[in-house]
Amino acid sequence: MSVHVQNTRTTTARIRQMAVSGEKISMLTSYDYTLARLVDEAGVDMLLVGDSASNIVCGNTTTLPITLDEMIFLSRGVVRAAQKSMVVVDMPFGSYQVSDDEAVHSCIRVLKESGCDAVKIEGGAEMLPAIKRILAAGVPVCGHLGLTPQSVNQFGGFGLRAKDEAEADKLLDDARLLAEAGCFCIVLEKIPAELAARVTEEVKPYRCATIGIGAGNGTSGQVLVLHDMLGFNKGFKPKFLRHFANLAEEVEKAVQDYTEAVKNGSFPKEEESY
Repeated sequence: MSVHVQNTRTTTARIRQMAVSGEKISMLTSYDYTLARLVDEAGVDMLLVGDSASNIVCGNTTTLPITLDEMIFLSRGVVRAAQKSMVVVDMPFGSYQVSDDEAVHSCIRVLKESGCDAVKIEGGAEMLPAIKRILAAGVPVCGHLGLTPQSVNQFGGFGLRAKDEAEADKLLDDARLLAEAGCFCIVLEKIPAELAARVTEEVKPYRCATIGIGAGNGTSGQVLVLHDMLGFNKGFKPKFLRHFANLAEEVEKAVQDYTEAVKNGSFPKEEESY
């Protein structure tokens, strides 16, 4: 006798439906249980356990150093927190580029060991054989085109991508290939808004969503790094980033107030003691 456990989180089918109907999709990064629980309860559609954890959690200057084991560890907490939001996990650099066999093995590991709903993989045509095998293995895949941070050394920086006609044409071709292969979603990072809108229309017949970051408002939805959007990182303010809060100042003020209360003896009070 089999027992079916209902998953109440947003599914790939729901994301595809939203893309076709024109209902906008919200996505934010998450790296831990506590914040992921708040974001999930607030109603975001998708949580991305981004390899940006390399920067946000570990303090690295690029996403390259974070490992597969570290991504799985972080993802478990986010998955436990997510009751409604779909959880997508970034496949870190080196976990899928070496061979198709290793790519499939790594993605299956992430799905099994974290309990997430899908994985995200950077790259277009060059990654297509691996992506097809990953999809055939039953692992949903979100693509990622444009500025792909794992290729920062190859690009020579984090500048705008697909500005010239040749790169724009390749990005369009790559998007079609990913959508045809069965990717339910494609992140489009730091590309011209007009191109992102065109890509969105090109992949819509395949019921494939597009999620923009620095790619204008013509995509199916948007993603931001949670800590950037909340204003934790005061020195980071690219053109595409809107601060929806200024938590850096609030946290600093709270810590200063706590420190002062400890030093002057006003904390803990009698009613805060056992």
